[in-house]
Amino acid sequence: QVQIVESGGGLVQPGGSLRLSCTVSGANLDLYAIGWFRQAPGKEREGISFISSHFGTTYYADSVKGRFTISKDDTKNTAYLQMNNLKPEDTAVYYCGGRRTGPYNAYLPGPNEYNYWGQGTQVSVSS
Repeated sequence: QVQIVESGGGLVQPGGSLRLSCTVSGANLDLYAIGWFRQAPGKEREGISFISSHFGTTYYADSVKGRFTISKDDTKNTAYLQMNNLKPEDTAVYYCGGRRTGPYNAYLPGPNEYNYWGQGTQVSVSS
């Protein structure tokens, strides 16, 4: 059974940084594409960054491009989202999604194609 656990959220001042982790168990991460999503109060869940299972194909939403970096370490079965220059509008619950796409695959699933989810981690940006 595939399980996903996010960690690394917290309270940070504007301009600060956080690194979120997405640890996958019950599966080999090198077979999975990973997506980071967030949901702010009263808003729909937004896909902000995706990475393919292999070859490092990535996507960033305009709202985070240039500030966030997605990566994955298959040896640790963990994906990351490095968030720099955080803004109050980044405040949300951040979720990690997984989608099995197989090995050596550069395919980047769309935001509705992820079928394994973690419980989320809260990120709050405030002075």
